[in-house]
This record gives sequence, structure tokens and C-alpha cells, in this order.
Amino acid sequence: MGRRFVMVPGIGGSGPEHWQSHWESLYPNTLRIEPNSWDEPDLADWFAALDRAVAAAPYPPVLVCHSLGCLLFAHWRAASSRAIAAAFLVAVPDPSGPAFPAQAKAFGALPATGFGERPVLAVASENDPYDPTASAIAWAARQGAWPRRLGPRGHLNEASNLGAWPEGQGLLADFLDEIGE
Repeated sequence: MGRRFVMVPGIGGSGPEHWQSHWESLYPNTLRIEPNSWDEPDLADWFAALDRAVAAAPYPPVLVCHSLGCLLFAHWRAASSRAIAAAFLVAVPDPSGPAFPAQAKAFGALPATGFGERPVLAVASENDPYDPTASAIAWAARQGAWPRRLGPRGHLNEASNLGAWPEGQGLLADFLDEIGE
């Protein structure tokens, strides 16, 4: 895929065994947001990092978001006029769920403006501890995302032992084909 991607990880920045890190190796035209506060997420810092990454892309990128990065996308999309080609949201967390991190509370005040006109695919596992009642994937669908539920895969992160996550690569490729990207 020659398209420019912007990786938008969650808390901690997606370690070396996370599928997002593997994808950066597979897709050389990829940027990763670089906030100063990976472990103590500051919404303004993360927002600015996402905005810088999108601005640095030579043409509208595809955002590939995981967990808290999905909520960041919602905040950014509600306030930014920068163009993107699409967004691929994986493991959207429920900010009112029991596992949602207290240090990310500011991300939980979600905008109700929707995701805009660009296509968004939201992928969820049926046993994600950060979305135990499927509230977050339902919220993403109400914002305009196309929901895609997978079987039990956990939080679709490093702990899920997905490696380069070939299933996710296929989902992304099919999504981009479907929307003509």
C-alpha cells in the first residue's frame, strides 16, 4: 500500500510487539503521532500531535487508531478542518467502563458531532475488557462509523498476541478497496 498512514496509538504508544508497530514496518509511508505524554495522556498534547502528523502528510492520510487513539480521533475530527482519506478505528474503549484509565478522563467527554463525511471503519472484539458491553462500538456506529465485530480477541493489543495481525491487514485492505482508496 503506497498510501500514507498515520498511526494513532493508545496509552503507552503501542510497544514493539503491537500490530501498529509491525504495520509501520510493513507500510513504509507511515507516520506515528508523537505526543509528550504517552503514559499520562494529556488531551491537548495528543490533539496537537495528531494535528502535526496529519499536516505533515503530503496528501490526506488514513488514520489507523487504537484504543484511546480512537477517542482522540473523535475529539480531533470534531475540531479540525484538516482533510483525511479515512479512519480505521480498532478497540474503541468505553470511557464509562470499569477498565477505562482514570488518567485519560479528559478523553471521555466525547463530542456528539459525528465523524464527518470521510469513511470510518470501527473494529471491535466481542470480549474487549475496555468495551465489555459493546457501548463504545455502538457509540462509534452512531457517530457514522461502519461497525465490524470480530470474535473473542481481547483488546486487540500486544497482550492479544496478534503479531502483525494479518486479519486486521485484510480488514484494512478490504475497507480501502471498498471506499476506493
